[in-house]
Amino acid sequence: MPLEIEAKMKVDDFGPLRRQLAANGAVRVGSVLETNTFFDTADDQLVSQDKGLRLRRTRDDKTGQEEYIITFKGPLRHGELKTREEAEVQVDDGPRAAALLHALGYEPTLSFEKRRESWKLDECKIELDELPILGRYVEIEGPGEEAVMQMRRKLNLQDQPLIQTGYITMLARYLKEHEDARQSISF
Repeated sequence: MPLEIEAKMKVDDFGPLRRQLAANGAVRVGSVLETNTFFDTADDQLVSQDKGLRLRRTRDDKTGQEEYIITFKGPLRHGELKTREEAEVQVDDGPRAAALLHALGYEPTLSFEKRRESWKLDECKIELDELPILGRYVEIEGPGEEAVMQMRRKLNLQDQPLIQTGYITMLARYLKEHEDARQSISF
């Protein structure tokens, strides 16, 4: 199964990062609004094993075109960067995919929106993410730790603390701490 290797950092403002990306010759790929719905069994089998199952709907900001992707994420591996096995499959029909997951015993646990602006530079994907409640983050994903860390330095992000926690975990923790029973977070 392929590995997802990424550096995630919280930022206050995307402006300086966009200027740094442009100055380094990065190509802006586009922007989307995502709806990420996570699934688990009634007894939280996936979460208890540090695994994740997600159905993501993306809507392109420019064209309005929608895509659906089912993603499985394996347990987080030890290391400086966020590294885990990841398998993805694109599906044509999101509601039918959700119905299939339900038929297999998985129920939606939490859904959240995310605005994502995507860039490409060298071998890396750079994602500028904005989420309700949580704020702004940058993710650098690449073919290996060295490429990701080199890109982090190239974009002057080396002083930003690395975050290994996924958005779903951060949101779930926030909701629990604030005794908020919502299962859907949107802008």
